[in-house]
Amino acid sequence: MTTMKEFHWFWAWEDEREEAWLGEMAQKGWHFKSVTMPGFYTFEHGEPRNDVYRLDFLADFRAKADYLQLFMDAGWEYMGEMGSWQYFRKTARDGEVPEIFSDNASKATKYRRVLLVLVVLLPLYVNSLNLLNKQADTFSQILTFVMFLLLVLYAYGIIQLGRRISQLSKKV
Repeated sequence: MTTMKEFHWFWAWEDEREEAWLGEMAQKGWHFKSVTMPGFYTFEHGEPRNDVYRLDFLADFRAKADYLQLFMDAGWEYMGEMGSWQYFRKTARDGEVPEIFSDNASKATKYRRVLLVLVVLLPLYVNSLNLLNKQADTFSQILTFVMFLLLVLYAYGIIQLGRRISQLSKKV
């Protein structure tokens, strides 16, 4: 089988775009196999299919076996994970578009789980940045600047997730 690796970046609040892209790749005959580190995808070439991909964010890994069984019972194929993001696939039949979330409130809850993880980790990141900033050497100062820029991106992510939750909550 022919495989292809491709880099494509998606933010946490763009999971629907990622799902659509994976579906488009399947229609071209490139079937998702895995994703490592954010953005590095592996595809396997085959016959074009009308596959639908869905992503979910799992924060509680203690219940993973039951969680995965629920999806398999509903006909979803588990494709793997990247961090806490879980990837599922199902072939669409007769024009149906399978969903794992039945309503916008459920979708908003997924983004709340992502947001909670970011908010919980934020103090650790800020504390690390503060400790690094106290170092006087040039390398530490450069690293502090880079980490500060990443903190700005981190804050941007929190804001965007909040906006996505708000959008979904208004549609309920």
